[in-house]
Amino acid sequence: MNAVPAATRGGASGMRATFMNSVQVLSIGLFFSLMIAGLASTLPASLHDGLNARGVPVGVTDRVANLPPVGSLFAAFLDYNPMQNLLGDDTLSRLPAADAQEIIGEEFFPHLISSPFHHGLIIVFSLAIGMSLVAALASLLRGGRYVHIEAERFEAGRFEAGRFEAGRFEAGRVEEVSAAAPTSLTDPAEALPLNDADPISAPAPREEAGAATGLGGERPSGRGR
Repeated sequence: MNAVPAATRGGASGMRATFMNSVQVLSIGLFFSLMIAGLASTLPASLHDGLNARGVPVGVTDRVANLPPVGSLFAAFLDYNPMQNLLGDDTLSRLPAADAQEIIGEEFFPHLISSPFHHGLIIVFSLAIGMSLVAALASLLRGGRYVHIEAERFEAGRFEAGRFEAGRFEAGRVEEVSAAAPTSLTDPAEALPLNDADPISAPAPREEAGAATGLGGERPSGRGR
């Protein structure tokens, strides 16, 4: 969020969340499609060989092996064996009891689909690794960290920095003047005279009495004669 102006960060955050949610939904569809494509390339042969080994007729085996692999995939996710529904009771009744029980048991279908499922996972994770490497390369080539600085704040920061430098300069000048000024007078002769009588410690002369009381030293009266 530092790469956009402060006034538009709310909209940028909403767009980022929208893109992330959209890409997550699309990735689920993409990965499931690749998984189904991987199953479609290897699952028919695995079903055909496994059912033929248990004595299932060739026509029934071909029909089951050519079914879309989506049902087999979700059956594996739900821990469900669909062989009884796919073969039918008529086909199972013509098989030996041990083979029929094994086909509809809990271990036949998971072992039958494990190799095709592993092949689909290899395709999905290979694509995920490739996409992650492309994203890492794009992130590496984007450069350093970018932080958006508004023009008003930038100029205000430059003004405050200038005032700070000016204050440091004035403080340095005051320190230089204070260091150069004498702290005490060691020669009494260099002291400025306070008055003519005593250049050092004589008090200042008092004002003439006539200046305070008027001419002739008499205090002026408020009454006229």
